[in-house]
Amino acid sequence: MCRLLGYVSTRPIAVVDVLGEEGFDAFTSLAVLHGDGWGMAWHDETGTHAEVSPRSAIDDERYRRLADRPLGSAGLVHLRWATGGFPVAPENTHPFVDGGYAFAHNGNITPVGELEKLLTGQSRARLSGATDSERYFRLVLQCIEEEGDEAGGVTKALGLLMRQFPNASLNALLLTPARLFAVHINGRAHSPRRALQKLFGSEDRMPIRHATEYYAMDYRVTEDAVHIVSSGLGQEGWTAVPPDAAAMIDLATREVVRLEPHRVTQPRL
Repeated sequence: MCRLLGYVSTRPIAVVDVLGEEGFDAFTSLAVLHGDGWGMAWHDETGTHAEVSPRSAIDDERYRRLADRPLGSAGLVHLRWATGGFPVAPENTHPFVDGGYAFAHNGNITPVGELEKLLTGQSRARLSGATDSERYFRLVLQCIEEEGDEAGGVTKALGLLMRQFPNASLNALLLTPARLFAVHINGRAHSPRRALQKLFGSEDRMPIRHATEYYAMDYRVTEDAVHIVSSGLGQEGWTAVPPDAAAMIDLATREVVRLEPHRVTQPRL
């Protein structure tokens, strides 16, 4: 379970400037809870790049150095809270990257063995870590290859997962050479209130909206950018992403197109 930030802009922009100094500090402070690693991915004229670390963003100087640099015109940030007994290690740290694709997930898809059964032998051979999130990523890439189209592949993968794992949060960001996909699908997933209660003792001490809206996502559209963020920021000017929604944002035009994964009814395995 994690925190996500995504952005598409008309020009290379630093992560700090996406949120402003105060907003960036508020987002980074969530690493008090989500302190099991961090990662950034960005797209520039040379391709898609990423940096990950199993350290907490609060304690890692590399995180702030990268956040201060205008790395690219589109990118994502992930703060990890390890769940399911998965080790805190580089190979389990988001975003997962393959070629021009970078992927970060906020959720927990179980059982992992059933998720892995959706993968072909070729997809399983490309796994490097133990997480459900990496298997989610591999399924998305597998479906994109099968469909020959990014939107069709993402839609197919989400449809498969919604049917087989209806109680899972599929919240995710996928950065491709041409688009940023944002997934907010968690209609039957519950906030991890018990784990939060154990850590913080009371709802008053929890980060903003974590007790009841842990899987919420918000967005904002400005004259030159589109931003997406998980709950916990507390800034004004954001709009809630509709429940069980998925969309793709064109990196060149910033056009937002909604996907319809619930219309996929017959899996082709």
